[in-house]
This record gives sequence, structure tokens and C-alpha cells, in this order.
Amino acid sequence: MTYPREEVIAAAEGLKEAFVEAEKRNTWAWIADEFYHEDATYYCPYGGCMPVFARNRDEIRATHYGRDMDVGSGWSGWSFPITHIAIDGDQIITRWVNRGPGKRPDGSYYETEGVSFIIYGGNGKFSSQYDLFDIGHQMKLCDELKEAGLLDPTLEKEWVKPMKRRIINSQEQGITPAEAV
Repeated sequence: MTYPREEVIAAAEGLKEAFVEAEKRNTWAWIADEFYHEDATYYCPYGGCMPVFARNRDEIRATHYGRDMDVGSGWSGWSFPITHIAIDGDQIITRWVNRGPGKRPDGSYYETEGVSFIIYGGNGKFSSQYDLFDIGHQMKLCDELKEAGLLDPTLEKEWVKPMKRRIINSQEQGITPAEAV
């Protein structure tokens, strides 16, 4: 079913505003209830090392907006602004950044970019979302933040180090010790 363009735009803009509000509240899980249908799906491959596939709103709340974006787990000082929105029928593409705390000496932000492919499902809510971003670049960004004294120790312990281990493990699969040289 195709929805009126204005309705799709309003939902996308609402999500953009919700991200700003979530940063102020220092919590993200509520976004799942506000913007996703009960049977919505969410997928993010995290570079193949930790694919997240949520099959309903509760799982979206628990994984993407809970575990992965809950700023209480060390993301304090980070923001995740949606910078661009494109709409084609019921399909929404958003471009966003994972923006770390502080700025580089040259005044630029510490950030990595990503995109979301979202399907609008009516009543102001989404039926599916597929997120892509460069997890390797994100890890390099965290290294840069650590060097600048801006990486939260909790984030490093609970998210960065385990993610780096997952990336290494996923890349080593199927490689014999002789091939690793």
C-alpha cells in the first residue's frame, strides 16, 4: 500500500526529532514504541561480525535502541543526528552520523556515517529498517577518541573491545595458522 507522501515525510522527520529528544533524555528504547509497528523488523549486519536481526518491536527495543544505543552504557556525549532524508513512495533512506564527544583540533567532529533503509507502514510507524555503517571505521574512530582522552572507559570495556574481538574472530574463521602469516 502506498501512503500519502506528506505522511511518510512526517514520520521520517518525527524520527529525526526523536533522535534529538533521545539525546536529551539520555535514553533511546522509547523510540521503538513510538515509531515501529508491533511486527516490525530491524537488521544491521555490523560488518558480518555481530548481525542483529530483530523480528518485532520488543526485540528492536531490546537490541537496537536498548543495548546498542542506550547512552547510559558509555555513549554519554555522543549524538546520532540524521543529516539527510530521501523518500520514494513508502521507502525512506536516512543518512546519519555516529558523532563522538568533542571535536578534533581542526574543529571537525569525530564521526562515522551510516545509512538506514526504512519502510513506512502507516499510522506514523515503520514496518522495517535495515542499517549499514562501516564498523571498522567506527573502531578506528574509537581509537582516535581514546588517544584524545574522550572515549568513555565503560564504552571501551562493554562495546569497543568486545566488538574488536568479534571483528578479529570473524576474519580469522577458516584461516589456518600457516595462512595467517
